[in-house]
Amino acid sequence: MPPLEVLQVGEASPDGEDAAGVLAVSDSRGPASANVADEGSARAPGGGSRRPVPANVPDGPVLLPLHRGGARDPAGTVWHAGAFRSDPWASAQAGVPLPDRPVIVSRQRWLAERALLTGRDAPVGLRLEAGERIDDLATDLARFSLIALAFPTFADGRAFSTARLLRDKYAYKGELRAVGNVLSDLVPFMRRVGFDSFEVTHGPTRRALSQGRIAEVTLYYQPGTRDEPHWVRRRRLADTSN
Repeated sequence: MPPLEVLQVGEASPDGEDAAGVLAVSDSRGPASANVADEGSARAPGGGSRRPVPANVPDGPVLLPLHRGGARDPAGTVWHAGAFRSDPWASAQAGVPLPDRPVIVSRQRWLAERALLTGRDAPVGLRLEAGERIDDLATDLARFSLIALAFPTFADGRAFSTARLLRDKYAYKGELRAVGNVLSDLVPFMRRVGFDSFEVTHGPTRRALSQGRIAEVTLYYQPGTRDEPHWVRRRRLADTSN
């Protein structure tokens, strides 16, 4: 039987503040372990607002301004910074000209129209389906103001691994959005691997977010993308000090 992981979680209020903590238990088969990917990857360097420009890129990435979130809108589909908001981004449709506004394109369209897209004045975002590779896009990542990762089903956690790679290995600093099957049970784990916005259409999850009923993981076994208190490390330190 896999070892149980004890997680201390806190309720997140609608304005982003933490409320009283509660306890939750997860085993190694659950979402708590889904965020561990690429164990050999180097940690992201601290500080900075953009990923360092690779030296082997002749023209260098275009550092587009971040375009995080729209105006507060209770009917909006995007949850960001403690509120539902209107979405300033358009999703590119196959075979349709791009609008003159921030737009999210598929990996296939980016590869096919890279030269054209890099010349746009409006910010460009990238959508990756579950399992799509990112290593061949490493030198382009700083061009994207937003990267949307798709969760096709509750049981498909591949986007957790991709998010971890983007934040830790590639030091991606733009908006990382979860799209698709975004449910309240997964949101705390999505936040731990670096997601900072969520496209939410599921009614119960929308209500839970609006009412501040989404738990936050504050005590854990496995490292995340942020500096967080580590349960095992804290316990060992306490044991050695006695």
